[in-house]
Amino acid sequence: MIPLPPEDRSLSPHTGWTRAHWEAVADGLLAAVGPYRSPDGALIRLPGRASRSGCDALEGYARTFLLAAFRVAGGGPPALLTPYAEGLAAGPDVWEPIADRSQPMVEAASIALGLWLTRERLWDALPDRDRERVAGYLAGALRHEPVDNNWHLFPVMVGGFLAAAGFETAAAGAAVERGLARIEDWYAGDGWYRDGDVPSFDHYNGWAMHLYPVLYHLLSGSPPGEHGERLREFLRGYALTFGADGGMLCHGRSLTYRFASAAPLFAGALAGVTPLTPGQTRRAASGVLRYFLDRGALSAGGLLTLGYLGPHEPTLQPYSGSASPYWASKAFLGLLLPPDHPVWTDPEEPGPEGAAALPGPGLVVTNAGGVGRLLNHGSRHHPGDPLYDRVSYSTRTGPTGGEDTADNHCGVLGEDGSVTARGEFRPLGAGVLGDAAWAASENGHLRSLSVTRGRVEVHAHVAAPGSRLRATGWALPDATATVGGASVTVRAPGGLTSALTRLHGHAEPSAEPAPAGTAFGSRASVPALTFTAETGRIVYASVLTDGPAPDLPLVEFTGDLVLTWPDATRTVFAADLTPLPAP
Repeated sequence: MIPLPPEDRSLSPHTGWTRAHWEAVADGLLAAVGPYRSPDGALIRLPGRASRSGCDALEGYARTFLLAAFRVAGGGPPALLTPYAEGLAAGPDVWEPIADRSQPMVEAASIALGLWLTRERLWDALPDRDRERVAGYLAGALRHEPVDNNWHLFPVMVGGFLAAAGFETAAAGAAVERGLARIEDWYAGDGWYRDGDVPSFDHYNGWAMHLYPVLYHLLSGSPPGEHGERLREFLRGYALTFGADGGMLCHGRSLTYRFASAAPLFAGALAGVTPLTPGQTRRAASGVLRYFLDRGALSAGGLLTLGYLGPHEPTLQPYSGSASPYWASKAFLGLLLPPDHPVWTDPEEPGPEGAAALPGPGLVVTNAGGVGRLLNHGSRHHPGDPLYDRVSYSTRTGPTGGEDTADNHCGVLGEDGSVTARGEFRPLGAGVLGDAAWAASENGHLRSLSVTRGRVEVHAHVAAPGSRLRATGWALPDATATVGGASVTVRAPGGLTSALTRLHGHAEPSAEPAPAGTAFGSRASVPALTFTAETGRIVYASVLTDGPAPDLPLVEFTGDLVLTWPDATRTVFAADLTPLPAP
C-alpha cells in the first residue's frame, strides 16, 4: 500500500494527516499506474471492466495526468511529468477522436487543465510540431456538441487553455462564453445547479458545476465574480455533508469518484470565497481522503477500485470503466495552495453542525451527532434510481437496490404486497421554522413532508383515506433487529442504530431483509412500518445514530400538524403540510 509519513496529532487532531500525507498519496497513486502505461506513454490501460465508451486507456492517461499536474504545480518533482510529456507526442495519433457527445471530450478537459497548470514546465518545452498537433486534437472539443449537462464546462476548460496558449483564440473564446452561459439556465439558487434540464442535484455541483468555472477564472486571471459568490453559498450547506468519520453523502451518480468531493472545499480556499475556516477546510478534505483509503478504496496493487468503500457494482454506471475512479484526482487541487497557506498550517477544526434548508434545489442538509444527512424533496434523475429517489441519504449508510426493500421510502401498499415507487415528484418548498428545517414534495400518491431537528427526522404523509402505506428507514448491513409495539430498531455490529417509530396512525413494525446489502456491506436490514391510514395521515420518526437514542416529539395531527419537541418548542404545519407560524 502507499507509504505514509507519521501522523501529526498536534496540527491535525482529527485526522492526523498533513500536506505531506496528501503528497505521499499523490505519489503513490501515480506510481501504481506506471506498469500499465503504453510504451509511447500516451495510454494507461488499467485492469478491470471496460466502460461503455471504450476510451478507458485515454481516461487512464488524462485523469492521472491531472493528478501529476496538481502535484508538480504544487511544488512536486517535475520528473512526474516526464512520461506524460512523452505521451503527448503520440497521443493525437492513438487517442480516440473527439466527436459529438463523446467521452474524449471529457478527457480533453483534463488534459487541457493539466497543460494549463504546468504550462511553463511542460507545454512551453514541447517541440512546435507537438504543440500544434496536441492543440489540434484538443480543439475538437470546441467544434462538437457536449452532452447537455455539466459537459458544457469541458469546452470551457479546453477553450481557456487554448486561448492562453494562442491557438484558435476566436473559437476558444466562443466556447468559453457558450459554456458559461449554458449553465446559467440551470442555476436553481442557494449555490446549487441542476445537472442539465433534469433536476439532478448531486456531487456534480461540487466537482464540476462550481469547480470548472472557478478554475477557469483563476487560471485566466479574471475575477471569479458571481461564480465565486455562488461557490461560497454552496459551501455553507455542503460543509454539513461530511461526517465526523470523514464520510461523504452516499447520494447521486459517479460515487466511485469518492474523494473528488473535496475539490470544491479547496476551490473555495484557492479563490478566497469560502465561508469555512482553514482548519475546517483541511479537516473535511483530509477526512474524506483518509476515509476512503482506510476503507478499501485501493486494490492490493494500489489502484483505485470501481466501487465505493471497496469494489461495489451497484454504485456504478455504464460509463464507469477501470480508469474512471481517477476523477478523484480533482481532490489534489489543494496542493496548489502553498505549504505556508493557513489551510496547511492552521490546526484542524471540527466541521460545522446544524441544518440548512435549500429551497432552490428542494433539499435540507444537516449534520448532527457526527452524521451528515440530506433530506431529498428536489433531486431526481430517472424514476427508480435508488441513488436519487430516496427521501433521506447519509454519510453512514447507502441505499438498497435491485429487488430489495427500498430504504427511506414511503409508498402505497398494494394487494399483492408491492409498494408504489416515488416516481417523478414535485418539490413544494424548503425552509426553517425556529431550529427545525423542513422540505416537502408530492407525487401521484402522496404529499410528503420531512422535518429535522438535531438527530431526529420526522416524516409526515397525506394519502387517500383508507390507504395502506409502507414506510421504511435507514438500511444497515449485518444488523440485528428489535421489534416493539410502535417501533423497530436495527443495530449494526459497530453500534450504529437505525430506528423507525410510529408517531401518528396505526402501524405494524417489522424488519425487512435486503440480501444484496448496500455499498456499506451485505445482508442489510431495513426497519419498516406498515400503516393503515384511515384518515390518510401518518407520521413517523426516523433516527440514525451511534449514540443514545434521542427523545422524540409528541404529535397532534387532527387538524394542523403540531410537533411538540422535548424542550416544549412547537413546529406547526397546516393540514396540507404547509408551514405555519408557531402558535
